[in-house]
Amino acid sequence: MNNHEIDFKIYGDDMQFVEVELDPQETVVAEAGSFMMMDDDIHMETIFGDGSASGGGSGLMGKFFSAGKRVLTGESLFMTTFTNNGMGKKHVSFASPYPGKIIPMDLSQLGGKIICQKDAFLAAAKGVQVGIEFQRKIGAGFFGGEGFIMQKLEGDGLAFVHAGGTIIKKDLLPGQSLRVDTGCLVAMTSSVNYDIEFVKGVKTALFGGEGLFFATLRGPGSVWIQSLPFSRLASRVFAAAPSRGGAKDEGSIARGIFDMFNGD
Repeated sequence: MNNHEIDFKIYGDDMQFVEVELDPQETVVAEAGSFMMMDDDIHMETIFGDGSASGGGSGLMGKFFSAGKRVLTGESLFMTTFTNNGMGKKHVSFASPYPGKIIPMDLSQLGGKIICQKDAFLAAAKGVQVGIEFQRKIGAGFFGGEGFIMQKLEGDGLAFVHAGGTIIKKDLLPGQSLRVDTGCLVAMTSSVNYDIEFVKGVKTALFGGEGLFFATLRGPGSVWIQSLPFSRLASRVFAAAPSRGGAKDEGSIARGIFDMFNGD
C-alpha cells in the first residue's frame, strides 16, 4: 500500500461531515476550505497540489506542475495536509460545502482510479493523486455540462467525494448503458465509456426543460449519480431571490425597509 490507511466515520444526514482517525504520523490531504475541527497534536500545512510523489516529477517545478493542473479544474492552487504528530490516535473532521452526501471510495477496490466532476473531491489519504481527466470526444467536452476537464483520483487509498441531494450507485454490465442529466453525474470508474447525446425531437429539445444534451454512460463499470446538482440548486435560489424593481412580495418589503434606512 502506497497510501496512508485511515479510519473514518460520517456524521449527519443531509449536511454531513466526515471524521478521520489518524494513527501517529498518518496524514490526510483535503481541499482548501473543507476543514471543520481537529484534535491537539495534529499539524496542519498548506502545500502546492496534492502532495503526492507522482504527477509532474520531483522538485519545485514538479510541485508547480501539480498545482497548475488543479487550476484547470477551477480549484485552488493549494491543498492542506493534516498529520498526527502525537503519540495516540487523533481525529480531524471535514464538512460538506452544501446539502448532500459524502461518499467514501476505496480506490484499491475500484481499479485504482475514479473520474469525478471537478468540484466533487473533499479529502483523501496521503498519497492519493488528484489530477485532471480530459474528455477525448469533442461532444463530451463542449456539451458535457461539467466542462471539458474533469477530476481524476488515482492511488490505492481512501478518498471522500461530495455531491448534492441523494446519491445512488449503479453497476453497469458490459454493453449496458444509462442516460443521465449531464449535471447529475458525480463519478465513474475508468472503465465506463462517457459520451454526450443530443436530445431527439425539436419539441422535446426546445420545450422539455431538460436541456439539449444528456450523458450516455456505457459499461462495464460503476457510476454514481446525484439527485441535486449544485448548479440546479443555485439557479433555483437565484430565480426565487427578490430583485430590485421586481414584483412586491415578502422579500421586497424587507428590502424596501432596508433601503429606506440606507437613504435609497
